[in-house]
Amino acid sequence: MTFKVIAISLVIIGFLGLTFGVLGIFGTPVIALNGWAMAILGFIFFLSGMGLLKRQLDSN
Repeated sequence: MTFKVIAISLVIIGFLGLTFGVLGIFGTPVIALNGWAMAILGFIFFLSGMGLLKRQLDSN
């Protein structure tokens, strides 16, 4: 159960990071952090959350 909560939160954080990163790269920066850094961190968080979800679903 705790892995599922952590995984879902990582996916949401990763999605938000990707969204803000792409907006920062192609449009107006929403957050003071560099757009590329935000997109890369969002991608990493999103993939790690999806990996945890996949591992959790495989073990059930």
